[in-house]
Amino acid sequence: MPALLALLAGLTSALGFAPLEWWPVTLAALALWLWVVHRAPTLRAALWRSWLFGVAHFTVGNNWIQHAFDFQDRMPPALGYVAVVGLALYLAIYPMLAGGIAWKLGRRSERPDLAYVAVAAAAWIATEYLRAVVFTGYAWNPIGVIWVPTPLRGIATVTGTYALSGLTVLLSAALLLPRATIRAGVAVALALLMLVPDPAPKPVTVAATAPRVRVVQPNFPQEAVRSPGYDERLLDRQIELSGTPGPAPRLVVWPEGTVNFYLEDGYPFDWYQASPSLMRARIASVLGPRDVALVGGTALNFGRDRQLQGAGNSVFALTPDTRIIGRYDKAHLVPGGEYLPMRSILQPLGLSRLVMGDIDFAPGPGPAAITLPGYGSVGMQICYEIIFSGQVVDRAHRPAVLFNPSNDAWFGTWGPPQHLAQARLRATEEGLPILRATPTGISAVIDAAGALVATIPANRADAIEVPLPAPMPRPCSRGSATGWHCWR
Repeated sequence: MPALLALLAGLTSALGFAPLEWWPVTLAALALWLWVVHRAPTLRAALWRSWLFGVAHFTVGNNWIQHAFDFQDRMPPALGYVAVVGLALYLAIYPMLAGGIAWKLGRRSERPDLAYVAVAAAAWIATEYLRAVVFTGYAWNPIGVIWVPTPLRGIATVTGTYALSGLTVLLSAALLLPRATIRAGVAVALALLMLVPDPAPKPVTVAATAPRVRVVQPNFPQEAVRSPGYDERLLDRQIELSGTPGPAPRLVVWPEGTVNFYLEDGYPFDWYQASPSLMRARIASVLGPRDVALVGGTALNFGRDRQLQGAGNSVFALTPDTRIIGRYDKAHLVPGGEYLPMRSILQPLGLSRLVMGDIDFAPGPGPAAITLPGYGSVGMQICYEIIFSGQVVDRAHRPAVLFNPSNDAWFGTWGPPQHLAQARLRATEEGLPILRATPTGISAVIDAAGALVATIPANRADAIEVPLPAPMPRPCSRGSATGWHCWR
């Protein structure tokens, strides 16, 4: 029976994440898990129950990963279900450790007390942080992200993501405390919170000539990649949706990897599908004299012998005169997606990376910004990179805005809203607006408080053009923009 309760708690705990956002269910599920762990007769039983909780929690929360296997033909699509469960079997180690620490160090009485509650919260902070950094890290869906649709997401400005998750566990565990007044107070506060809507962005008045951002969503599904003329049709669609210049300078942003022609000069001739200068001119044709385009594509890296050494998942900054004035290469690559780890072992077993092509992407140097004329410093974080708390901004050169091009067309119906929620949490804790452009949605402009200024729903070809949101002051007085680092 305790094992079944642990599984049930894990299954329901993931329902607080997007797209469902049933965060009260997550709080109740965490309380149930902590109660089951507290009642464990031995440390081994506490570890076992916590591991079962984690397996169920991560299987539900990561179900979208299966869909990525539907868009390739090198491995059976059914392997996606194995991948989801296999990943959950590993990720469950982290709540297992948290539960074991809570039982070993915090269990001192027959009923959960303040010591148990405090140790459980601290253990969750430590293990969630470890999950984000060990083996390149997998920071998807920290527990604290359940607060994104509520006013409590603002706490992340002070605490950062991991401490916010710890406070979430603390709040859940408080429901187990023996004093009825505490339990009742927590329950009433949560009930009142359910009545408060998602805070809307603060209205701003700007001049007609103030800088604007135009986010393009072409709505080309992943299954169309191999269709005839896909590259040309996608380019034409994005050019069409980029609009026309106006009195205000525009930052025109396109999604990750949607320019499937090489834009840089100097590659060996055989690698070109079309003239790079012609491709740049086609994109620049929609730009006014003060506009800048940020477009996602692929960069190639060649050695002195002109042999291909690797590729970069890149963003190019393009001016109206067709010059590339900056390039950012994704630094935090997805294992199994953009490169195959332990290739010499896994490739003979029939495994491959999910992104098409035989050459692994090479990581860039890390968080960086490109200075754009008229817009200042724009930080870059491609797709998955935006989920890593404390790793998205160059601390020495804090940007005014973050650009997060992504390709969520791989991830079914659960992945895109979860990705958006995590971007909103990152905006909140960094105090920076974030621009998200994706091929099929959900594209968005997020203000520095994590509120949605404008969005394009999934599966719609469209563009949004709004004034460029302003950043907030650094959230921490000691110069670190992430709360997790404020106490160092």
